[in-house]
Amino acid sequence: MSAPSLLLATRYGRLGASSRQRLLLYRDALQAAGLTVDVISCLDDAYLRALYEARPHRLAALAAYARYIPRLAAPRRHDLVWIEKELLPYLPAALERLVLGRTPYVLDFDDAWFLRYEQHRNPLVRRLLGGKFPALLRGAALVIVANAHLRAWAEANGARRVLELPTVIDLDRYPPTPEPEGPFTVAWIGTPMTVAYLDAIIPALQSVARTGPLRLLVIGAPGFTAAGVECMHAPWSEAAEAALIARAHVGVMPLPDEAWARGKSAYKLIQYMAAGRAVVASPVGANRSVVRDGETGFLAADETAWIAALTRLRAEPALRARLGAAGRARAAAEFSLQAAAPRLIAALAEAGGFDRAPGRR
Repeated sequence: MSAPSLLLATRYGRLGASSRQRLLLYRDALQAAGLTVDVISCLDDAYLRALYEARPHRLAALAAYARYIPRLAAPRRHDLVWIEKELLPYLPAALERLVLGRTPYVLDFDDAWFLRYEQHRNPLVRRLLGGKFPALLRGAALVIVANAHLRAWAEANGARRVLELPTVIDLDRYPPTPEPEGPFTVAWIGTPMTVAYLDAIIPALQSVARTGPLRLLVIGAPGFTAAGVECMHAPWSEAAEAALIARAHVGVMPLPDEAWARGKSAYKLIQYMAAGRAVVASPVGANRSVVRDGETGFLAADETAWIAALTRLRAEPALRARLGAAGRARAAAEFSLQAAAPRLIAALAEAGGFDRAPGRR
């Protein structure tokens, strides 16, 4: 009998962090577990490049969608479909269920994606699509979420079975690296779409820079500047991201305490921790569970706390080393591909019925 077949329906190609880290990262492990794995992606890398570079992206989105639609016969040819967020953006849940037919599916969220429809500025979108994600949840054989905030939302909206699975890293890509020489360097990694979160800590960075050396390394967002703070920029690439983070002494993740931010995964923090770097983060959403305050880094709720944390970390290399080592150990144990893959494979096998009979379901 043929091996069970799984379709990964990603929102983006490899350039999209959520697609790359939440679904595509597991492809080899899934195949090693005996599954046949195929992939379809809705929005390709050309669309994301246009979006990140602030070029017109609507035509790129339409072109990507046009290439994607003919591939939607694929779900019915597989035993299970693992969907990142939704199959058909801006189309009703009923159409997605029509495409899927009787094929069981898994729904994956790493952000509060439901807010995009529920709180859309267009009242027609809110009316037609505001209930889309709850409807998809109720039909899913399994819902996979990145954090406890999303888990609570999924359970409250009728999900039958929920797996909380953080967005993880492949630990093999983050070899232990000694701290760099040179000025105290703080890293932030992200995209031009999320770099605005750094604005909240500019006053703290300016204050710390006035009392001693401070350099900000911004990875993936070339236009960011802060008066009075030396800013270095590095283009993001999948191959270089771990080495770039290793050029810093500390990693940061500021967030506002608002609905969208509370649903975010703390993936940046996990990357810094895997690289053996101490972290400082806002106590919002998943940040609160990923950072163990005083053990792997610091949670900073206001400007005074950010200044105190960064000033102390600059002054105490031994503290940075202790926090960084504890963070890496925690990343290996709880936030790595190596730790997460067995849980995921078991959950997918149960959702698809692969654990109840040998071979194809």
